Parts: sequence; C-alpha cells; structure tokens
Amino acid sequence: RVLFRSTITYNHEKYIAEAIDSFLMQETDFPFEIVIGEDCSTDGTRKIIQEYINKYPNIITLIISDSNVGMQENGLRTMNACKGEFIAFCEGDDYWTDAKKLQIQIDE
Repeated sequence: RVLFRSTITYNHEKYIAEAIDSFLMQETDFPFEIVIGEDCSTDGTRKIIQEYINKYPNIITLIISDSNVGMQENGLRTMNACKGEFIAFCEGDDYWTDAKKLQIQIDE
C-alpha cells in the first residue's frame, strides 16, 4: 500500500516547514509520498519546499503553475497527482502531532 499526503499551500512561509516535518516524522510500515500544490506564493514558501525536495527527492513531489490557480483548482490538481490507495490531507498552515497518525488510520 502506498499512501499519498496531499497539501495545498499559498503564502505559508511561516508554517510550511513545520507541516512538512510533521509528514516526514510519520512512522509507517508502508511507503508514502508527499504531494504539495504550491500556488505561486509571493513569500518564501516555494523556496522552503524546494529545500525539502533537495533532501527528500523520492518522497516529495511539487505541483506548480505559472500563475495562481486558486484554492479549488490547486486542491484538485494536487489530489489528482496522488496515485496511492489512500490520500491524507493537511494544509500547508497546519501540521500533525502524532508520529503514528497515518499508521493508525490505515490500521483502522
């Protein structure tokens, strides 16, 4: 089983690192991928995401466009990029506190 983590973000420079760290800390017995839809932020959000991609190129996928597409379209394109059996959602200005969150949800 592969689980895809879908995140949309826009101008979440202050929060995106904490969100990504909370995804990466997940303890699972299955592989997962993080798919992030970055909607042309005007702050440093994309730069921070790119730093994570450089460290975790096989885990994090970034979806971008040349212009802002809005929350609904960004969410749709990001969700459509997920190919796993399950999708977990968490926006770029939020984070998970339990390292076993994904494992618990899959096991239930």
